[in-house]
Amino acid sequence: MSGMSTGHQYDPGRYEICVQGRLEPRWAAWFGGMALTPEDDGTTTIHGPVVDQAALHGLLRKLRDLGLPLVSVTQVPSAHVAPPVPGCEEEEER
Repeated sequence: MSGMSTGHQYDPGRYEICVQGRLEPRWAAWFGGMALTPEDDGTTTIHGPVVDQAALHGLLRKLRDLGLPLVSVTQVPSAHVAPPVPGCEEEEER
């Protein structure tokens, strides 16, 4: 069995997670050092590298535990510095 795969392999990726509400920069350590950017529309974008899917689910669980509504989760290419997540502002208008 040593040559068999036990599951899917995921490459580390960069993610932008948009939540409704404000998170102060002091929360960055709790989110593994990811950057937190408060947006003008009352949302916060959390962005940075995520080592695997388990870590991503852990971040999402923390947001759930804080009671912050999830607006979007976007994987962005590692070499790409993405502009603000489109739809983050649009979601509030709905």
